Amino acid sequence: MVGRGDTVADALNATRVIAQAAEARGYRRIWYAEHHNMSSITSAATAVLIAHVAGNTRRILLGSGGVMLPNHSPLAIAEQFGTLASLHPGRIELGLGRAPGSDPATTHALRRDQASAEAFPQDVLELQAFLAGESLVPGVQAIPGAGTHVPLTILGSSLFGAQLAAHLGLRYGFASHFAPEALVDAVALYRRMFTPSGQSEVPHVTAAMNVVVAESPEAAEDLLEQVRRRRVASFLGRGYGREFTEDEIDQLIGTPQAAQILGMMRHTAVGTPPQVRTQLEEFQSFADADELIVVINAVTTEGRLRCLNLLADAYA
Repeated sequence: MVGRGDTVADALNATRVIAQAAEARGYRRIWYAEHHNMSSITSAATAVLIAHVAGNTRRILLGSGGVMLPNHSPLAIAEQFGTLASLHPGRIELGLGRAPGSDPATTHALRRDQASAEAFPQDVLELQAFLAGESLVPGVQAIPGAGTHVPLTILGSSLFGAQLAAHLGLRYGFASHFAPEALVDAVALYRRMFTPSGQSEVPHVTAAMNVVVAESPEAAEDLLEQVRRRRVASFLGRGYGREFTEDEIDQLIGTPQAAQILGMMRHTAVGTPPQVRTQLEEFQSFADADELIVVINAVTTEGRLRCLNLLADAYA
């Protein structure tokens, strides 16, 4: 994430520092999401960013949360993640989504056909086959990639992804940190329809939750307000080529558009480390999730590091 006054290079360096801190504190994995044309996010070239972090860490699992497969050919993603898996065996994961990860103009700039999302199920099968060394395209192999069996997770926020993950016997990740509506129904559908596969014998659900943690409840509420303002400015400022002033954010924060954006944060744990741990455990039960993936919310690198350490303290 690019903070106010930071450069892209600053943000990429911070990504390395945060990953190293997460590894030192015992976090199991970090995933990076493919987003385009957002001035506050630097993970558009997801595989490149993962390579940068993998080269500067030793154990932590790294993956995409996710690669928006309709933006790419399955062969290209198999080659990219096959290369990563060959360089860092056992550490690379591949989460897949079917959304564009961008606005319509950027979708056009990516040379993406609007109808390409319809081919998502077939593209997943083609990608899986490339990674297994069992290509569905005669005469074409993913090199690197073939035989790496990079584990796949279907990511989604609707019943479609749940049904596809269940049918293919893959892990399922729900984007409840920004799309909370269908969480319960999607997880129930996935578990009910799951078919065992070579990758997964049993269903496995990862649910996402925002975390705002501080030393005191008051400090956590203050941080939450900063995060809310930053999120509204980031979403509504897309395409303007500049950052909103605080006065402009004051005017935006009470609009219906802002209310919709803030409603996306329904599943957010806020408070001190013990309070946040309790909320995470309650959410995991509510979501019927096997594991949680958290979005650590703060507006500066120092703030994210502090939140990361406070959350680790809660589980120490």
